Amino acid sequence: MKRRQFLRTALASSLASTAAFQAMALGKNNRYRKEIGIQLYTLRNELVKDTVGTIKAVAEAGYKQVEPYGFPNAGPMIQAAKDHGMAVNSTHFDWESVTNPTKDGVRPFGEILEAAKKTGLTHLVVPYIHEPNRETLDDYKRLAENCNRAAVKAQEAGIQLAYHNHAFEFQPKEGGKTGYQVLMSEFAPEMKFEVDVFWVVVGGEDPVNIIKKLKGRVSQLHLKDLKKGMSLPDFGKVPNDAFQELGDGMIPMEPIIQAAQKAGVAHCHVEQDQSPHPIKSIQQSIQHLGTL
Repeated sequence: MKRRQFLRTALASSLASTAAFQAMALGKNNRYRKEIGIQLYTLRNELVKDTVGTIKAVAEAGYKQVEPYGFPNAGPMIQAAKDHGMAVNSTHFDWESVTNPTKDGVRPFGEILEAAKKTGLTHLVVPYIHEPNRETLDDYKRLAENCNRAAVKAQEAGIQLAYHNHAFEFQPKEGGKTGYQVLMSEFAPEMKFEVDVFWVVVGGEDPVNIIKKLKGRVSQLHLKDLKKGMSLPDFGKVPNDAFQELGDGMIPMEPIIQAAQKAGVAHCHVEQDQSPHPIKSIQQSIQHLGTL
C-alpha cells in the first residue's frame, strides 16, 4: 500500500472513530461555546469595505471574541470589536519579527509586545512561515529557537506566544520526520501551539490525537471544516471549496471540543479561509456549534 493511500485510510478510520463520540456531547453551556471567537481573516474583504458594519454582524451572529490579523496594524477592527462588546484576547501579528528578526525592515518584536500590552492582549500567534524558511528540518529547528527566545520575552510581558500550523508542517522531510515533529520536540515550555484542525487533517493527521499529544501545550484552536472526499494528505494549496462551514464537511467538531477541554485549551476560534458568502458562513458555523 502506498504511503498516501495508507495515510488516507488511517485518517478516515480515525475521524470515523472520533465521530462515534458524538453521543457524549458536551453541554451547550460549555465555555468554548459561550466564549466562541472568530478569526477575522475570514472577513478580510468585508472588513476593508466596512469595518464597523462587519464587526457589528459578527457580534450579532453571537461571537463573543475576535482574533484579528496583521497586528499591530489592526487598530480599527480591535476598537470596533470592543465597541460591540466582544473580547480581544489574541491576534495574529507581523510574524517575521519572531521568525526572521534580523531581516531588514522587520519591526522589533519588543515593539509588538509593547503594543500588545497597551491593547490588553494575552495571546500573540505566529500565523505562517515563508517557504524558504521551512525547506529542511534544520529550518524548523531554527524556527523553534527563534520562537523560544520570543516566547520567553512574551511571557515576561504577561503574553502567551503560540505557533499556528498549516499542512506543510506535516510533510515528511529527511528520514521521514516532519517539521511539526521538530516543533513538538524543540518548543520550550514557554512556547505553545495554536492548532488549526482543518490543516491538521489536510496534512494527514487526526486533530484529536494531536491535541491529546500536546496536552497542556495548546493555547488555542481554529475550528474549520473540510470538504468531504478530498484526496489527503495534501501539503500544498487546496481549492477554495475545500473550506466548508462547520458541520458541512468531514471533520467532527464535538470530539475536538472535548479534547480541547481535557488539554487545557484557552480559546477556540471559528475560521473559514475561503467562502463566497463569509457573513453567511460564520452565521452557519456558530449555529452548528450551538446545536451539536
